[in-house]
Amino acid sequence: MLEPESIGGRRGELSEALRRVRKRAGFTGERLASGTGMSQSKISKIETGKLVPSSVDVERILRVLRATPQEIEDISALAQVANTEYQNWRASLRRGLHHKQAELATLEATSSTFRYFLPAMVTGLLQTPEYARASLASLPGDHTRALMKRFARQSILYETSKDFTFLLTEQALRWPLCRPGEMSVQLERIAALSELPNVRIGVIPLDRSPVPEGPLSTFTVYDQALATVETFTGALLIRSAQDVALYAKTFRLFEENAFFDAEARDFVRQAAESFRG
Repeated sequence: MLEPESIGGRRGELSEALRRVRKRAGFTGERLASGTGMSQSKISKIETGKLVPSSVDVERILRVLRATPQEIEDISALAQVANTEYQNWRASLRRGLHHKQAELATLEATSSTFRYFLPAMVTGLLQTPEYARASLASLPGDHTRALMKRFARQSILYETSKDFTFLLTEQALRWPLCRPGEMSVQLERIAALSELPNVRIGVIPLDRSPVPEGPLSTFTVYDQALATVETFTGALLIRSAQDVALYAKTFRLFEENAFFDAEARDFVRQAAESFRG
């Protein structure tokens, strides 16, 4: 199991392990750089822990060094952990809720394809003001400032150069985070946003035929470079190419079991009507 506090230590283990394999193979840093097509400076930074190599970089290094199968297995596992960042919610709260919104805005500005899996709640880009306020109600801090930045982020949905897919379970649509009338307005907003040309909204109903994977957690895939996974205590930022690909594959599996377009809009509007009723 990945323990958040162990991530920094694993990065140190990774740099030490790569240095050890290079020396065992009898390579100088310059020779390894030449063989991998990396600069000698990059190799040095990787081995001193100043730079965390991607999983692809690690694979290239181990191939050139002709690492043993056991070395490949052990070091690849270290690389996966090293390419995971843990953001603790308590630390985020101390910095201020608006800082998290600024970080998300930067991530959204530098990405072009977004895949959101939402098993329990509506995500910030889709939220109405009432729903957004309710989502922050239990958290300390300056809600007004955070909400202003969250609503400013929503304008990115109208940038047609960016592509969004939101997958929501029926539970996420029906979870009563705020009052019935406010929930109805929230669901009507989701249905309206699904009309945008670059926004796809899918719904996985509870009576759908068995889905092979369970909805374990909220996650987002940004392009093919990053996956974020939310927990009660914080969030994991995963950059390992292998792990990001796994989240993308899981998203596609859920996508195959979802309603889209008019069928999804009808479902969402029926849920909105049930709140009004």
